[in-house]
Amino acid sequence: MTPALAALLGVVVGALFAVVATYVLMRVRLAAPPPDPTPERQRVMDALRAGAVLVGDQDEILACNSFATDVGLVRADRVAIPALLDLVREVRRTGETATVNLDQTRSGRAGQRLAVRVVKLDDGVVLVIADDRAAALRVEASARDFMANATHELKTPVGAITLLAEATEQAADDPDAVERFAGKIQREAARLTQLVTQIVQLSRVQGTQLATVGVVDVDDVVTTAIERSGHLAEQRHVSLTVSGAKGLLIRGSRDQLVTALLNLLHNAIHYSDDRARVVVTTRLVPGPDGDRVTIAVSDNGIGISEEDQLRIFERFYRVDFARSRQTGGTGLGLSIVSEIVEAHGGTISLWSRVGSGSTFTMELPAAPDLEEDEDA
Repeated sequence: MTPALAALLGVVVGALFAVVATYVLMRVRLAAPPPDPTPERQRVMDALRAGAVLVGDQDEILACNSFATDVGLVRADRVAIPALLDLVREVRRTGETATVNLDQTRSGRAGQRLAVRVVKLDDGVVLVIADDRAAALRVEASARDFMANATHELKTPVGAITLLAEATEQAADDPDAVERFAGKIQREAARLTQLVTQIVQLSRVQGTQLATVGVVDVDDVVTTAIERSGHLAEQRHVSLTVSGAKGLLIRGSRDQLVTALLNLLHNAIHYSDDRARVVVTTRLVPGPDGDRVTIAVSDNGIGISEEDQLRIFERFYRVDFARSRQTGGTGLGLSIVSEIVEAHGGTISLWSRVGSGSTFTMELPAAPDLEEDEDA
């Protein structure tokens, strides 16, 4: 065999081997089952923050995340909402993307407003994406209510000042009347200033993280709040008393904690009779999840009914409207306290009985022991 013929034969054999190997590999690949897409689909579903469901051509659930189950889109292996299932079938048939809002009421849960988008994918699978907008809608409604209430409250002193100014002008020849009207204008102006100040305070603390956080001396907070309440207490002939543990520490904002305690003290003084007593009590409460510090403000005033206790921390809500007008109350003090306590990771509770007085208790996480931190 000549070298040329041997080389040609080698090329032919090599080509035949390549064809056979390619044919065998293709048969093996065709015979092998396709990879299971379920794990990959589930990873995609779990990565989404909204409720997500993949629905097959027989209306079966191919994959979904926990949020979709929580909001009631899925039950077992089927779409749980009949109206949504009808929309899935319509999208599968037409191929057109659809959006819809679904109101859901479930036992033991607040109402849900689901914003749903349904899309047909290339492989015939239908994707359902749902966001629960109920919380956002509640925030929007709360903001609208707040603006309406604030506008109404601001109109009252502004209208009074306008009328009093006109009366003062008409009584220019009567010094006694001018003096009387001027005093009323000053009171309404002070009420307006207090209202604007508290609205600003509420806007600063509502739903925000603490701007400055440090170790706060509870004794300092109590002393400062008592001193700032002294003049009002003297006017009302109310005695202020401090009792309980000393040397307690809280991690948070000193100024905000003083504001919270000051509001509780003013509230207690305003709703107490003359020569009543208001007591501030501090305690350290050990617990399995860390120590807590409680600051309680107690009075023996008019008390709060059970019905009013359910709404006492709402903005602009006042137990005794006539008394609030007399004392200059705005109905924002306790809502500010609630926001501040929540921002500090604490809770506020109320005990009250009509005719026997009230006790508001702030419970806040205690600051870790500084000596232990240094040793660590």
